[in-house]
Amino acid sequence: MAEPGHSQSFFDGITSWFTGKKAEEPIADALPYKVNIKIDHGDSGIRSAIEDSSNLVTLQESAAPGAAGLVQRALSDQERITAALYDKGYYAGEIDIRIADVDVNDPSVFDAAETMRARGPVKVQINVDVGPEFRFGKIRVLDAKTHRPMENVPDLEDSDLVEGEIAASSAIARAERVIASDLRGQGYPFAKIDSKDVAADHVSRRLEVTLFVETGPKAPFGRFTVSGTEGLDPEFVEDRIDIEEGEPYSPERLDKLRKRLTSYPIIAGVKLREADDLDANGRLPVDLEISERKPRYFGFGTKYSSTDGTAVNAYWGHRNLFGGAETLRIDGQVSWFGGEPDAVPDADPFGYVLKATFTKPGIYTVDDDFLAEVAFLREVTDAYVRDAVTLNAGVKRQISDALSVQVGVDFEQAYVEDTDGKRQDFVAGLPIDVVYDTTDSLLDPTRGIRSAARLEPFAFLGEAGAGPVLARGQVSAYHAMDDRNRFILAGRVAGGSLIGADLSDVPPARRFYAGGGGSIRGYDFQSVSPRNDKGDIIGGLSYFEASAEMRIRITETIGLVPFVDMGAAFEDEMPDFSGLQYAAGLGLRYYTAIGPIRLDAAVPLNPRDDDTGYGVYVSIGQAF
Repeated sequence: MAEPGHSQSFFDGITSWFTGKKAEEPIADALPYKVNIKIDHGDSGIRSAIEDSSNLVTLQESAAPGAAGLVQRALSDQERITAALYDKGYYAGEIDIRIADVDVNDPSVFDAAETMRARGPVKVQINVDVGPEFRFGKIRVLDAKTHRPMENVPDLEDSDLVEGEIAASSAIARAERVIASDLRGQGYPFAKIDSKDVAADHVSRRLEVTLFVETGPKAPFGRFTVSGTEGLDPEFVEDRIDIEEGEPYSPERLDKLRKRLTSYPIIAGVKLREADDLDANGRLPVDLEISERKPRYFGFGTKYSSTDGTAVNAYWGHRNLFGGAETLRIDGQVSWFGGEPDAVPDADPFGYVLKATFTKPGIYTVDDDFLAEVAFLREVTDAYVRDAVTLNAGVKRQISDALSVQVGVDFEQAYVEDTDGKRQDFVAGLPIDVVYDTTDSLLDPTRGIRSAARLEPFAFLGEAGAGPVLARGQVSAYHAMDDRNRFILAGRVAGGSLIGADLSDVPPARRFYAGGGGSIRGYDFQSVSPRNDKGDIIGGLSYFEASAEMRIRITETIGLVPFVDMGAAFEDEMPDFSGLQYAAGLGLRYYTAIGPIRLDAAVPLNPRDDDTGYGVYVSIGQAF
């Protein structure tokens, strides 16, 4: 039964049903109030800092729970506003908070608030005189035991704890973290700031800071243990701990180990619990607490492009098939080309893919993974229609955190129809893939380089037979132009060549094409490719593409991306860079926990007579 004076509405119920939360209950003895802030000797930055720190301000829309609750908010604001002033370098500020014209520390403030309640919102006045700005004076870093200056103190300039700089309290906290992190990196696992002495000289307006550092003993790594595993075999984790007992302590080594383990889909997180004391041998034991993801998952997705067509897919997967982090994923996709293919006008525009992908980590050593993929598909494009069965399998060796090499086999049996009629093609290749990736995110990188190259000699390549060799590569680079990653400059260059075969002998699906959402936006899919005398797309033996984007984050969830693309496919084995097409556009990004949702619109800059004139693309993840 609802409380008196509050009846639950239909909309409360709907909100509860969607969010899983009950509608908020009314505050007992609610006391509405209105805040006014007066600041002396401060600029807009100080005002913003004070308002952001004040509970009275941020909670103003939510009435206080009675006079006692309002007074409690005001008392806490005295400490919070003081901290905000310290963070801006003001250590002589004066704060006066009044409720109903009575000082918040006066016992009569409760009665004054209750009296004013009858006349409307209770008046709350915050008066702040920020006082003079302080600068850092002498900075000392001393040994906590001897009180002597520490040797090998790291440079504190980046933390802003430097004599003469604004005495922001946050700079002191940053310096503490820098010192402790640096000492841990030198092999002192228990290093910490034992205490500090901060003294404000109100005459010179200087803040003297002394940090007392306790290094603790220098110690190597001890025994590693594994806990928290459920479906995953603990030995799988133990085998991948590449830190030996007796190896010098290093936070960087622990961080690399964490990243390596969390690269396996079944492992959601790794907590590295360092022991509080050294073992009998003077070594530091470490426990790896593993948290696992649910082994089974499923989902669906969709992709729309005005030039490439529409696709909808669903998938099911298992992250730990046999207890050794083996993965299996089954994908099903249906697509609609959006019209009749130019080269095969009477073809059904619907396509499909049914694909199964399996990985087995550690097939030979812990650095060698087996990967296999089999697919049944029907692909519809303007250049050809293909019904095929494909099999790709190989072993990937992780050379380093950034570098991997994969060697495998590539089989395909296809039935193809293109502008020259129907054909049957068999393909057997030995691809070698090299990937180098230093980026910080798979779907939304902000820094680093990502490159991939393939060299594939063919034992059979359709009517071209044995001997042809494919070579292709792509390099993308990302640069954050500010500390908050709000401005990201991204660039991509890609190219490839098929050597040792006549164009007509190469299966249509193995030729190179350019144009479309993953290539040159603004142009139809494959349209920036060689054509025959009838104007039908036939593909080429080489291609070149380049793109540049400025990814601008407007808010935490919204971003804009102006971009330019260029490129073309060429009939000869080597690009001659004639006939390059250019495009420009603007993208919208909506950032989610799983990655950005992308909406791009582009137009050709040097359109040809038969070009569509624009392209619109919707998908998950950045364009590259």
